[in-house]
Amino acid sequence: MNRAYLLIGGNMGDRKVNLQRACDEIERRCGAVLSRSSLYETAAWGVENQPDFYNQALLLETETAPESLMQTLLDIETFMGRVRTEHMGPRVIDIDILFVEGQIIQTDILQSPHPRMAQRRFVLEPLAEIAPDAVDPLTHKTVATLLAECSDPLEVHKLQ
Repeated sequence: MNRAYLLIGGNMGDRKVNLQRACDEIERRCGAVLSRSSLYETAAWGVENQPDFYNQALLLETETAPESLMQTLLDIETFMGRVRTEHMGPRVIDIDILFVEGQIIQTDILQSPHPRMAQRRFVLEPLAEIAPDAVDPLTHKTVATLLAECSDPLEVHKLQ
């Protein structure tokens, strides 16, 4: 059994409904969602001239191998209407594997831990809510430590 930390997000359509739908599909196709963070809103990171994003961290327990899990998550994105036209552009849904507990994975389809996780406050804030003591298998730092060390100035707003 694998425990994978995911980040779901999107900035097109009804963002809240899309995140709930993605979570439902993940649970239906991949395994049990053991924990989910609050919703967070942030300005777009990278390509800034686009609507704000909603993001949410999930802890997933799954029997699916990490590479197969990544393929299933990509399939869910496509099923939900994601079309990849612009790198870091607007999207209905984005589903990332942040890391799989205790595993470092470097393949064509999956890099885990996510290579830019520690530089993105919009990732670390929701992840720290559900898993502050989880350990990044690459740096051996806790999520709380990564957040405390994060220099990303982007404001992250927890939604009520």
